[in-house]
Order: sequence, then structure tokens, then C-alpha cells
Amino acid sequence: MKNSLNHLQELESESIHVMREIASQFERPCLLFSGGKDSIVMAHLAKKAFWPAKIPFPFVHIDTGHNFEETISFRDSLVEELGVKLVVGSVQEAIDSGKSVEEKGVGASRNILQTLTLLDTIEQNKFDALLGGARRDEEKARAKERFFSHRDDFGQWDPKNQRPELWNLYNGKKFPGEHFRVFPISNWTELDVWMYIRSENIRLPSLYFSHKRDVFMRDGMWLAHAPFMQLKDDENLEHKVVRCRTIGDITCTGVVLSEANCLDDIVAEIAATRETERGNRADDKRSETAMEDRKKEGYF
Repeated sequence: MKNSLNHLQELESESIHVMREIASQFERPCLLFSGGKDSIVMAHLAKKAFWPAKIPFPFVHIDTGHNFEETISFRDSLVEELGVKLVVGSVQEAIDSGKSVEEKGVGASRNILQTLTLLDTIEQNKFDALLGGARRDEEKARAKERFFSHRDDFGQWDPKNQRPELWNLYNGKKFPGEHFRVFPISNWTELDVWMYIRSENIRLPSLYFSHKRDVFMRDGMWLAHAPFMQLKDDENLEHKVVRCRTIGDITCTGVVLSEANCLDDIVAEIAATRETERGNRADDKRSETAMEDRKKEGYF
């Protein structure tokens, strides 16, 4: 346990250093908050990084309008607890205004529409650095990221044109209109995140713990059901004991069959699993390069 705690302390120290670098180098940073475990850990790290002062930047949530109710309730309670400003970018407003066109039919999702709403939110608020909870172990496109990920004035990411990061030195210089996405927990693994949550006793949405829910099987994944989701002719609702490993838009967030209802059980489950958490994300299965394509267009 001592060695694992030292390992977590090193990761925590590295992440806090990156957050303090952001506060010192940029004028209008923010923290991207999805309500998932990684962004909750980010909020906890930010609280530690600037204690006893308040967190010196707002939280930004891109709301698809198809979120789990538990996620929104948790988001609002945490923001109130931390005393931070919350900026919400609404995908529904983009649809209503004609900026975005909603997908139709079975398998429709608003997840891809988040990109335009995010870029609009960045422009409207003049954010120059956005702290995100992405980790390199999540997905092959994530593994290409540096801590400081430069984005051009269209919000686009070029994986072949990233700046070197020597030791713990980070180059935040940019031209007007450009910005950075910054990933302080890049070097963490999913197991690290859960062990840290356990060691720090961090509060989480109930979605992460086993509970009964109406689900259906699609493309080898169990998906949580919501009234706006259409079932195919061969799909049937079943009442199962499940939990989330990752949380996003309901339409693309897979759940896993699990009896894990406490942090010790979840840590043991993650330590034994051989499937990545994003193996339960339907949005990553649309093509072999789905994540990288979205990132190049301005996605998280």
C-alpha cells in the first residue's frame, strides 16, 4: 500500500504542477467538466492545487440535452460545493438555432454535435486554455497527446505538429485566436484514477456503482435506455444490475454488468479486467479513427 500511495502522490504532484502552470501562463483558462470520474478527479486536484484560495477558473460543461439525470444533479451540487462559476454550452440551443443538425433514426446521437458547441463556447468566452480529464491509456488517439495540446484558430488539432515537452517545461505561447487543451492526468491509468478516488474518498455519481436499470444489447454492448432512444426490431429491454465505467451522452455510453457497489469492489474489478473503458463507448466504434477524426475537428 505504501508504494501505491507514493505512486499516486507522484501523479497528483505532477497534475497539480500542470494546473498551476496553466494558471500562471494563461489569462482565461477553464476546466472542462463532464460529470464523469476523470473530470471529478480534476476538480479535486484543482481544489488541492489552489487551496486555501478558490479555484481560479470556471468549469465548462457541454450539455447534449441527453445526459443522465444523475450526472446533471451531481454537477450542480459539486459546483455549488466548490463555489466555482459554471458555463454551460447547450447542444439543444445549437439545434434550435439551426447551427447543428440532429441525427435521425436508430443509432442517432448528439455526441458528435458537441464539437461545434464547444468551439462556440470557447469563442464566446475567449478561453485560451481548457483543462481536460483525458488520459493516454484511454484510446490510441489519446496516446498521441502531450500535456499541452495546441489548437489552431479553428480549434483543430494536428498530431504531427506538437511541441516537445522536456522534463516539466511547457510551452504555452500562441497566436491570437489559438488555444490549448491541457491534460494534467495524461499519465494516469483508469486503475490509478480509481485507486486515487478510494484513497481521497472522492464523492461520485451513483451511476458508477451497481444499480438496476433498463438496458438493451447493441453491437456487443449494453446500452442504458432513455425515452428518446429507438430500439431495432431485434432489440429488447432487459432489467439488469449494471454500472458505468465511463459517462457521456446516454446514446453512446455503454454500461457493464457488475455487482461492484463500493470502491474496493470497483478497484478489484478494474485490476482484473482486460477490456478498456472506452470499449463501452458506441461513439468510438463508428470507425477505426473515430476519436482522432473528432479531435482534429475540435473535439475534447
